[in-house]
Amino acid sequence: MRLTYRGHNDKVFTVAWSPDGSQIASGSRDGVIQLWNPHSGTCHLSITHPTSCILSLAWSPDGRLIAAGDTAGMVNIWSCSNGTAPITSYRGHIRFVRSVAWSPDGRYLASGGDLGDSTVQVWDAATGQRVRLHTEQYRIFAVRWSPDGEIIASGSFDGVVQLWQPFSGEVRLIYRGHDGPVFGLAWSPDGQQLASAGQDATVQVWSTSDGTRVRSYCGHSRPIKALAWSPDGIAIASGSDDTTVQLWSPQTGQQLTVFDELSAWIRSVTWSPDSAQLAAASDKIVALWDV
Repeated sequence: MRLTYRGHNDKVFTVAWSPDGSQIASGSRDGVIQLWNPHSGTCHLSITHPTSCILSLAWSPDGRLIAAGDTAGMVNIWSCSNGTAPITSYRGHIRFVRSVAWSPDGRYLASGGDLGDSTVQVWDAATGQRVRLHTEQYRIFAVRWSPDGEIIASGSFDGVVQLWQPFSGEVRLIYRGHDGPVFGLAWSPDGQQLASAGQDATVQVWSTSDGTRVRSYCGHSRPIKALAWSPDGIAIASGSDDTTVQLWSPQTGQQLTVFDELSAWIRSVTWSPDSAQLAAASDKIVALWDV
């Protein structure tokens, strides 16, 4: 482990690396978003949202904004330069916003709601106006926009992953390979495959054109709550309730590395843009490794 960040006072639920690699954002049950340097561990901006826990974070593609989903059903968009007040606040959800994702062009956000909500909502990042409401699944845990911006993948408690068009709402494919809830999703960089993970402690890689499973990884002993495909396409990182982060090859299914220094559940993992480092949220800390 190269660095341990301990800036939060409560459990860290989400972590995201900035597009230029210069910052990491972490969000916690303490209601604070912190932006900090991944080399020194120095925090340079704290954004306080005292009424709600931060469950999900996503950087805008240009790295100027960060979207945060919380337990009150809100998504706030903050400037990464000051964070004094949200630029846009979206109030379309009823309860926990487990996942947020920007469209590749930075114009839209997709957000997924958990129990009591069970919707994916697509909305204009500048105005907060909703453009699509997806109601086909039960309890949304993961929402990911395809690299080309044409498809949204959503994973849910009912064990389903759906691929659908964000503006027409047309469902292109439904994947039912998991035995239990789906907690994590990650697109391959070329958009040809999707990795999904969940309660059944497996990571499954499958074709986004026809849903054919091409690989399964069964290295974890407990549910997998975090998943990220490296930007160079060479490795998938999975974080589990078994307290390990594991790296493995999507081409062969072989395990590459196991990071087992942590003592609590892994809630989020994120790669540096150059695929040379990995960060994981566990309990009140964020751990960083050189890969």
